[in-house]
Amino acid sequence: MNIGIEALSFYVPRYYLDLAALAAARGVDVDKYCIGLGQEKMAVPPPDEDVITMAANAGTQVLTHVDRNSIDTIMFATESGVDQSKAGAIFVHSLLDLPSTCRAFEIKQACCSSTAALDMAVALVHRHPDKKILIVAADVARYGFCTPGEPTQGAGAVAMVVSSSPRLVQLDNESGSYTEDVMDFWRPNYMDEAVVDGKLSIRTYLHALGESWQGYHRQSGRGLDEFERFCYHLPFTRMGEKAHAHLLAIGAATEGGAVSREPICRVSDSLHYNRQIGNSYTASLYISLSSMLEHADDLSGQRIGLFSYGSGCMASFFSGIVGNRYQEWLTGDLHRDMLGDRVELSYEAYEELYAQSGPITGDCQTPVHDTGQFRLAGITGHKRLYERVGASAAVPEPEPVA
Repeated sequence: MNIGIEALSFYVPRYYLDLAALAAARGVDVDKYCIGLGQEKMAVPPPDEDVITMAANAGTQVLTHVDRNSIDTIMFATESGVDQSKAGAIFVHSLLDLPSTCRAFEIKQACCSSTAALDMAVALVHRHPDKKILIVAADVARYGFCTPGEPTQGAGAVAMVVSSSPRLVQLDNESGSYTEDVMDFWRPNYMDEAVVDGKLSIRTYLHALGESWQGYHRQSGRGLDEFERFCYHLPFTRMGEKAHAHLLAIGAATEGGAVSREPICRVSDSLHYNRQIGNSYTASLYISLSSMLEHADDLSGQRIGLFSYGSGCMASFFSGIVGNRYQEWLTGDLHRDMLGDRVELSYEAYEELYAQSGPITGDCQTPVHDTGQFRLAGITGHKRLYERVGASAAVPEPEPVA
């Protein structure tokens, strides 16, 4: 049975900060960000935009040509959860008007929980081939002011429909996984910002890549030259290039030097969107996949490799075959228009939004900003209230860059 990704789309907040402005404010050479990290811009969510609203926006886009009544389950992958008990999927289920027969739950393991959801979705479709599974993954990457992680911040959401009609990517059965208890990155409940050991995280990422690739290779017997393209989880854009160079070195050592082609040629198409968005945690790998499908030359019938990494750590290497008519179902124009229509923030406006963060009391209203189709209106009696954005919604702040 063919099972895989039928539809795929992503959403990002309407505001962004050009990293040239951040570099000027921090007194560093902009090349440290643009070349060293590979980042040009980072998405900045306002206080009334959270993982629920972003996920609902992405979900609305991906369900444009999918019957909502065919959705059997919605899985929400995030490490920016809004409640310790109630799954964010329940809120998104309501905003998307999914049927009451549709199950909803939330999955967590850092950035790779979206891939865990994908694995579970494939199993569910195999059990019920007539059903479709909606996966939404959304996160806000937030680090402390003047920390090394600050220029890698970002936010975004991805939504994908998994079914027995995989128009975009038919997933292979083989995968390799690696798990180890490592404190390279974590987000305590009592902190708004993530804690990260950057050097350890990169070393752990690369080690997990090697181990999960070896597991995949043992299962499948495939070598690296049997892949046309590769997509990686991108905590920052340059990490994709580092990761692929590392994988090629492993392949050359284990496959008798038979690996060909330069690293950049096989990953570059997947990097475009991340440069403009920044880290989106659980959504990152699949925004990378969107970028590759929407920028590469015709990949019909080609095998692609995907590496998912979640700090802490859990990783997975898997693969799939691109559909023969996949280009007919892409939403690249929507994505490019969305990124092009964003509002650039001044550094001062970014600093102000950062200070506002999210709701911190059980009764509050959030100021109205320029969001997508949904916004967090506030909290009443500790209950989160979401609303659909009207065409006449006011957008008083922040002031855009002149």
